[in-house]
Amino acid sequence: MVKKLFLLFLILLSFASGWLVSGYQNALKAPVVIGQPVIIDIAKGDSVRQIIHKLRDQHLFMKPLWFKVLAVRTQAFKKIKTGEYELATGSTIPDILALFVSGKAKHYSITFPEGRTFQEMRLAIEKNPNLEHTLQGVNNEALLTQLGATEKHPEGLFFPDTYYFEKHTTDVALLKRAYDKMQLVLQQEWFNKAEHLPFNIPYQALILASIVEKETAAKAERTQIAGVFSRRLTQGMMLQTDPTVIYGMGDSYHGNIRSEDLHKETPYNTYKIKGLPPTPIAMAGREAIYAALHPDQSKNSVYFVSRGDGTHVFSATLDEHNQAVNKFQRKKP
Repeated sequence: MVKKLFLLFLILLSFASGWLVSGYQNALKAPVVIGQPVIIDIAKGDSVRQIIHKLRDQHLFMKPLWFKVLAVRTQAFKKIKTGEYELATGSTIPDILALFVSGKAKHYSITFPEGRTFQEMRLAIEKNPNLEHTLQGVNNEALLTQLGATEKHPEGLFFPDTYYFEKHTTDVALLKRAYDKMQLVLQQEWFNKAEHLPFNIPYQALILASIVEKETAAKAERTQIAGVFSRRLTQGMMLQTDPTVIYGMGDSYHGNIRSEDLHKETPYNTYKIKGLPPTPIAMAGREAIYAALHPDQSKNSVYFVSRGDGTHVFSATLDEHNQAVNKFQRKKP
């Protein structure tokens, strides 16, 4: 009787083992993501159990046991990386674990256009729900210290571009990328600069580039605009550029520059000060930086006025300039 029971036990054990092996193998081949792709967010410190709970919450067609067995057997649980992952339709358990181990998390993007101010950039970052926000209550001086910047003012220090990032990326890490990219671009462009420029350091070129960026959206005019300002600086003339005045007005600017604004003493009122303002006034792109470092020297214009269509009329004398102002601004014959 004992031998029969033992034999029966062996048969049952063999059957159960075969069933388990077959179930395990089938589970590894079967798609667990049916229908639409699924998003899973793995946070720092998540255990295999917590990850399984997150998968179950998405109602995947899988038995948690097989996920845990494979994770332990392959030691994948030691290699899983944090991030937000998109599980494609038809994914199997091995596919999902391989994705978690690869670290190929879902990416988001944020765009900082040319000509925007640091205040606008920071507001866009604060409104982005996919970034980890750490800068609440942090002033600009403390932020620059975190970035390792030597400058005292953040304006213009970040390169305008589209940046891709994973969820849980910190706002500081994103700003560091934009800051480092601006340093790289500025260094590259400075290395190939033209001769006889009216400034001596890259930061001054960045200031001029930000003014060029705000003065024209016409790519073909950038070097001409830079040429006008370079000649003005060389000749000791005031820049007299409205974008710097507007920047100096701050929140008091509501769409119009009044006569009293042009006479108000601010560090950015280039109708009252000679030379460049103390900092950039916006984010300058590579083309504006190039223009500032390669101003058009083929002409002698020191004035320009808008035609009202995004382009400008350039003049070498005040009389010519006044005629252009009458025609295009005052609408006089």
